[in-house]
Amino acid sequence: MSAASVRASVAVIGGGWAGCTAAVELAHAGCKVTLYEAARSLGGRARSVEVHGKLLDNGQHIMLGAYADTLRLLRRVGIKPADALLHLPLQMRYPPGSGMDFVAPRLPAPLHLAIALLRAKGLAREDKMALARFSTSARWMDWTLYNDCSVIELLERFDQTPRLTALMWRPLCLAALNTPPERASAQVFLNVLRDSLGAHRAASDMLVPRLALSALFPAAAAQYIESRGGHVRIGARVESLQAVGGQWQVRSGAGAQDVDAVIIATPPPAAASLLEGLGAPPIPSFDYEPITTCYLQYDPALRLDLPFYALEEHPESGEWGQFVFDRGQLDAHQAGLMAVVISASGQANDLAQDALGAAVAQQLGRALGRPGFAEPLWTKVITEKRATFACTPGLVRPGIDTGLPGLCLAGDYTAGDYPATLEGAVRSGTAAARAVLQRTAIP
Repeated sequence: MSAASVRASVAVIGGGWAGCTAAVELAHAGCKVTLYEAARSLGGRARSVEVHGKLLDNGQHIMLGAYADTLRLLRRVGIKPADALLHLPLQMRYPPGSGMDFVAPRLPAPLHLAIALLRAKGLAREDKMALARFSTSARWMDWTLYNDCSVIELLERFDQTPRLTALMWRPLCLAALNTPPERASAQVFLNVLRDSLGAHRAASDMLVPRLALSALFPAAAAQYIESRGGHVRIGARVESLQAVGGQWQVRSGAGAQDVDAVIIATPPPAAASLLEGLGAPPIPSFDYEPITTCYLQYDPALRLDLPFYALEEHPESGEWGQFVFDRGQLDAHQAGLMAVVISASGQANDLAQDALGAAVAQQLGRALGRPGFAEPLWTKVITEKRATFACTPGLVRPGIDTGLPGLCLAGDYTAGDYPATLEGAVRSGTAAARAVLQRTAIP
């Protein structure tokens, strides 16, 4: 994005990853940026909270090497991905004696996947043949469907075995789309697979943040914006927008500000409220899926053999966890802390937090074959109730263009190839910033 010849003034409303991205890109281009965030901290639905004296994320995240825009943006604000992220080869590894063990060697694509498949443990020959058939067919189709359908329908179409579906496709779908495969969009799932499994080897790497999410990007973004003459206003809720004399007037509790352009990077309901009465197309309503992360603190000497494991999910037996991460292998100050992720966690959230924490601890003890994991020192359950929109087949998502001069949307819910991920938010924020720079004519 080339620098703007004139210093346009732009307000970005919403300090999640999409809003922070838009503000950083605009500041980089030379604009005078004001970032408004109603909460007392930046990060939106990917932020850090303090629990028992520890800074924990409101959800354990994992990224992919395919997240090129996110990695570029981290570098822009001074974060080195090699230091801030643990880089692991593509893998789906369950505790020894259970599930499967699939890990891709660091070889050129697609050789890395072929060798991983040959070496995979816990899969029968028919499972491996089904996986090879799916990968070959998806490449032949160029990862594109003429008519979207559910992920489970796609898997049935390509004769994926029940075991492979349970141990690989279901957890991957939940991790990527936070929507059960029975009602998740097959096309969006294929988009993610295209950019990871279907691309160069490093694109399939799994990247686990070593830093708390707030430190990983939002805090560095705020410093970057302010270093370039911008302003970051925390705890400043924007109450209304009004077109005034070719500009936009932004009204918040701190007063009014006239700017040349505005990017609304709030969740859909707040964006719809700000757009009401301005003549923009309505923002559709979405169904949402929660994500729950259960933190369990043990003696600092207790650790996993790997940075993370997949877990076999059996809700009917009270086993809700899908992945467990050893936070001590990411940050030495969190030794003995485990993070267990439950995507699309609606049913699990029917339990009281203490009961869910106890159930997850029991699941870890059984799955790992180590009774000590069943007795944590403390547990903390954090649920983001509207973590993502439900990524269903044929879902209509609004574009960034509101049809009003100098007014754009940003957010992981806007139209794009990706589901509600950090990369989806970053791509949207980048696109909105570019639209403002390209379409706003300032004499």
